[in-house]
Amino acid sequence: MQKWEYATVPLLVHATKQILDNWGDDGWELVSVIPGPNPEQLVAYLKRPKS
Repeated sequence: MQKWEYATVPLLVHATKQILDNWGDDGWELVSVIPGPNPEQLVAYLKRPKS
C-alpha cells in the first residue's frame, strides 16, 4: 500500500509559480490551494510518496 507524506506551504501571490516549481522539483504534488490569512497569501497543500 502506498504511503504519503504531506506539507502545508504558504504561497505569496507574486511568487506562486516559483514556489510551486521548487517544491515540484523535490517530488511534491499539489493537492489544493486555499486562501491564506490575508489577500496577498495563499496556502498550498502538497503530497509525495513516502520513501
